[in-house]
Amino acid sequence: MPPLSQEPLSIEDIEGAVPGQRVLRLEGAVVLGTLFQFQSTLRAKQAHALIIDFSSVSYIDSAGIGALVGAYVNYSKDGRSLALVGVNDRVLNALKVTRVEQFFRIYATLREAQEAIEA
Repeated sequence: MPPLSQEPLSIEDIEGAVPGQRVLRLEGAVVLGTLFQFQSTLRAKQAHALIIDFSSVSYIDSAGIGALVGAYVNYSKDGRSLALVGVNDRVLNALKVTRVEQFFRIYATLREAQEAIEA
């Protein structure tokens, strides 16, 4: 198994449950080595609501957190929604250590996030 910093990242970009929702399903590590891929996918399409599914993310480093915060800023200034789903303890602790977890709406499941954003 490669070190976490070299683990690949795969991103599945799918339509959400309602028009204007976009879901990014991540698998792997969101780190400096996968940052360009992550950022370019974030910027590829504009959606009213973006849900990022972290269920299969093993690790996030400060570069990945920086990209998430950048996405949050872009979505917030345009009045759009950004939510995180399936965040494991390791990723949540990284968000807490960097004191950015309060910026994100975090849901246990994709369905919860879709229903909350729909409302």
